[in-house]
Order: sequence, then C-alpha cells, then structure tokens
Amino acid sequence: MGVQMPPNAMSGQVHTDSHHANGAAQGAAVLFDVDGVLIDSYAAYRRIWTRWALYRGLDPTIVWSHTHGRRPVDTIAVVAASLDAEAEYRLVRDFMAEEGDAFPVYPDAAAVLHVLHAERWGVVTSGRAQTVRQRLHAGGLPDPPVLVDSTHVTRGKPHPEGYLLAAELLRTPTERCLVIEDAPAGVEAARTAAMTVIGLTTTHSADELAHAHHVVSSLTDAKPLIQDWLRR
Repeated sequence: MGVQMPPNAMSGQVHTDSHHANGAAQGAAVLFDVDGVLIDSYAAYRRIWTRWALYRGLDPTIVWSHTHGRRPVDTIAVVAASLDAEAEYRLVRDFMAEEGDAFPVYPDAAAVLHVLHAERWGVVTSGRAQTVRQRLHAGGLPDPPVLVDSTHVTRGKPHPEGYLLAAELLRTPTERCLVIEDAPAGVEAARTAAMTVIGLTTTHSADELAHAHHVVSSLTDAKPLIQDWLRR
C-alpha cells in the first residue's frame, strides 16, 4: 500500500537520516508516536486545552476528548468550526510556550531507543518537528532518523497518511512496521496502514486501546515485544 508524497516531503523537509533511510528495504522498522509514548505531555496539554476552551467559552471536557492523537488544527476544526483553525492554533502554541519545560521524556524511553540505535525507526507525530526535537533533545533522546509531523500530511490521525509516509521514507513495507501508540486515533491510523500496533496505557485504558495487537502499560513492558519484532 503506497502513499502520495506531499510536496514538502519531496522537497526534503521531512527529516531523514540517510544512513538509515536511503538504502534498499531490509529488516523491520519501529515507529513511535511522541506525546504519551516518548514524552509525558498529558498534564501540560490538559492545562493548555482547558485554558483555550475556557478562553473561547467551550466545554473543556468535550474539547479534550477530541485532542488525543489528532493534529491541533483538526481538533479546533471539530470543536469550533466557526473559528479560524490556524489562527486558534497560534493561540494554543502561545499557551504551550508558557508551559516551558513541562514536557519530560518518559524515564524508560532512552533504554528502548538505545535498542534501536542501529535499527530502522522513526516518529509520526501530530505535533511539529522543531518542538518535538527540542523536547527529545532536552530529555537526552536521539534525533529520529525519520520524523513525520503534522505539516507533512494533509490528513492527520486517524487517517494512515503519516504512517504510510514514514514507511515509505524508511523503505520498509507496511507489514514490517511496528507502531507504538497511546491513543485510539493513532491505533486506528496504524492498523489502517496494515501495521502491527502496541498500545501503551499511559493516557487511555486498555479497553480504549482494544484494537491494538498488544496492550501494555509502559515502554519497559513494550521493550521485549520490540526486540522480538526486530529479531524476526
């Protein structure tokens, strides 16, 4: 199953590391969501979206229910269709900037990524690449060989476009990609892309992640599954 490359991907704006991504397809690949998987952003984003919802006179609970795994502009378009989504996203980013360093990496993320130092891997995020890299670096994590962010797709999760693009950049068939996700929208996106999914119960219950192939509580618990996947 292929994917139509967006113009900015073809112009090289999708981050790739040539050592990992430009050779012939081989082995397997592991793809990570970022928020709720590598970065513990739940509390900070809850504050940000609550603040925005109250600022616009919206129900924070309803707004929050539409945020998980989705691009902010897509969330805004659903909960406040009469507003300019791009303009509102700039306001959300202003609120985000005021949170400072309230986006720590999970303590077990480094050990998992260390296993992948010589493997094919990347991230598919609903955030923006610059912000993601800053937060990963601040937590001592490496730069992903492939990073697909919200600006590289025309349709965010639960559409599979982001994961299909990552597989294309890694030159890995979708059925040989393992995805680590924490949100139902991300699980749906990966499954629609014909990928195997591990769901982490960091932000959602096991019942909410029931469509994932495996459900575990942390990256530590996911590590042996990832290692097994890479050995196949």
